[in-house]
Amino acid sequence: METKEQTMQRPPVWEGGIAFSFAALVSLVLAFIFSAAAAFAGADVATTGEDWYKYVGYLLPQIAFAAACIFFFRRTKAPVRRTYRPAKWQYFLLAVLLQFGLLFSLNFLNDYFVKFLEHFGYTSSMESSVPTLTGWNLLPAILVIALLPALFEETLFRGVVFGSMEESGWGTLSAVLVSGALFSLYHGNPEQTVYQFVCGAAFALLAQRAESILPGMLAHFLNNAVILTMGACDADLAALPLWGTAVLYTLSGVCLVGSLAVLFIQKKNVRGGMREGKQFFLAASVGIGICAIEWAAALIGGFAK
Repeated sequence: METKEQTMQRPPVWEGGIAFSFAALVSLVLAFIFSAAAAFAGADVATTGEDWYKYVGYLLPQIAFAAACIFFFRRTKAPVRRTYRPAKWQYFLLAVLLQFGLLFSLNFLNDYFVKFLEHFGYTSSMESSVPTLTGWNLLPAILVIALLPALFEETLFRGVVFGSMEESGWGTLSAVLVSGALFSLYHGNPEQTVYQFVCGAAFALLAQRAESILPGMLAHFLNNAVILTMGACDADLAALPLWGTAVLYTLSGVCLVGSLAVLFIQKKNVRGGMREGKQFFLAASVGIGICAIEWAAALIGGFAK
């Protein structure tokens, strides 16, 4: 066990990397315990398709995120209030515009990537992983799949991991790209790899410019909540008339380009490099290894169906 003095001597990125590895490890352990308990209770293949089973699958990573954040704050003695400091109102507006642009202008990224995988025999499994959304079932789904991730994932990835990179003097580009890649990798979903990377990088840039993770929380919540609501309503963008599709994609494209332009023109912390980068990747190596294996397993599983 390290002493307080030894912990304080570590660079901030070391602690951010440790938190990432801790989250991945706890998530793996919780998933193993749950799977073992379900198997011991006699759960069969049909059970995995039930809503309660799916909800537990969504809850376990959030428990791991929360545990990792608590571990980080207790270990570093970093003030929690600094992570949730308020932001100016215009950044919340930018968050809404940014997410509207990301959700609709870039939804083709996943489609193209999945089609590319399907060309080689991959089978998509996205629909089967979502619980029932009809009627009042939408409310618990929004709570577990939209609200909790917006709180805990933003706290870990933008507040802890990205924040530790900033505190160590990483350049904007390096910190945004690396944190976006870790965000995408952690989810272990090959079908959403590209979109989640773009969202993770955009949320990191938003957090850096706003000097707060709160606008990113709003954007993250809107992303998941809108997708769930569209699923509950059986909304199909392909069913829109040509003019409706053109209007939607034009508006979302303008929002995406405009919001990113506003964020990019702000010259904050533009110095380059990854200070103490080796220490960060060493500390995060356990988490990166676990997530990479899970991502590869999901990809192989898609080809095996």
